[in-house]
Amino acid sequence: MESMINSGDTAWVLTSAALVLLMTPGLALFYGGMVRSKSVLNMMMMSFGALAVVSVLWVLFGYSLAFGDDIGFGLLGDPTQYLGLKGLMAEVEDATLPPMAFVGFQAVFAIITVALISGAIADRAKFGTWLVFAGLWATVVYFPIAHWVFDFSAGEHVGGWVANNLAAIDFAGGTAVHINAGAAGLALALVLGKRRGFGREPMRPHNLPLVMVGAGLLWFGWFGFNAGSALAANNLAAVAWVNTLVATAAASLGWLATERVRDGHATSLGAASGVVAGLVAITPACSALSPVGSIVLGAVAGVLCALAVGLKYKLGYDDSLDVVGVHLVGGLVGTIGVGFLATASAPAAVDGLFYGGGVDQLWRQVVGAFAVLVASFVATYLIGTLLQKTIGFRIDEEDEIGGIDLTSHAESAYDLHTAGAGRGATGSVLETSTELPQPRESVNEPSQSSHDEHEQESHETSEGRVRA
Repeated sequence: MESMINSGDTAWVLTSAALVLLMTPGLALFYGGMVRSKSVLNMMMMSFGALAVVSVLWVLFGYSLAFGDDIGFGLLGDPTQYLGLKGLMAEVEDATLPPMAFVGFQAVFAIITVALISGAIADRAKFGTWLVFAGLWATVVYFPIAHWVFDFSAGEHVGGWVANNLAAIDFAGGTAVHINAGAAGLALALVLGKRRGFGREPMRPHNLPLVMVGAGLLWFGWFGFNAGSALAANNLAAVAWVNTLVATAAASLGWLATERVRDGHATSLGAASGVVAGLVAITPACSALSPVGSIVLGAVAGVLCALAVGLKYKLGYDDSLDVVGVHLVGGLVGTIGVGFLATASAPAAVDGLFYGGGVDQLWRQVVGAFAVLVASFVATYLIGTLLQKTIGFRIDEEDEIGGIDLTSHAESAYDLHTAGAGRGATGSVLETSTELPQPRESVNEPSQSSHDEHEQESHETSEGRVRA
């Protein structure tokens, strides 16, 4: 049999998979910079832990649950069909892409989705329980919802009621990834409760350069996320690439403009947060919009997400890094926005309300978005409650006060209290202390960001942390 594998498409998909994998360490940096210095290692470990757990489960049964033949009205794939990825290491006749290339590409989507949730419960979750949660949530929530939304396996339709029956458009994961993770983050934030001192004590991002580096890596990797979802090096990938660029840029400008009008200044944190909001919004829509429509969608997402991050103060939930305000709200803006801004001139070939298509596509987008939101929230709340009442999910109050890095990992990100070591003129080594710093807040810890100060006074802006 002559191979039909397209080497260019294969190279693009494998490269895109590597780009998306880089997003998880990028997220770790992004989230790590936004927590206090006593929590940065734990925050980053939650992303790396999700990477480890989900990778293994994806090979064992996750891929089969998500992309196996449908066994339940578009709700679930056959968990035994590709158990251990059996039968996927050989080329498929007439396929232009090796099955394992698609397996790897979708694996990194599952990883980043789980990692995103961690930002909602920063500073207060047991690491061991988080790993258990990551495995349970991926199995019960993500793998089935991925089956709902992503209706193809290396080009072959396999089921999925949101994509096939409802015909909602979600090109690269606005529902399966971002609405899903945002709803789950809200549920877990409610289960674990507020951080000690939330709304009273300053909780400033401890390292804004780290946040900016993380946002840059997320933006870079996101081109693999969106353009790679074309599964080929073709026109669709090119359109998605350009739309991703301009929507993200417009969202960052929209967030900065909102800050400038509301607070009197534009911040680096706002620029980074706007970038992520734009990336989230354009993810489901990048195949359906024109570049100009993408700019409009991005700008709207930047403004609405900037306003939405302050809701936690009004509604009383503690979403530490604004997973709800950015991923849930941004995902809703992008998914529902398709119903307004889609144009038949784009590869998806659908007209939205603003292009004369009426409300047909709009209602499909709304139903798909809220179906995923409700399913994810309910399932996550039940999983989180079960873990909290059995093995315990939230750390002890003393450990939270002392700092989760030291109490959970016996490490400190910044060992500033260690005695200096050096060499004198004769080259002798001076005595060095290896004692870890005591679990307490550093006296040099920044007090509060300007965003936090404004929010504490007016309850109308963000806490000054966000988001990926």
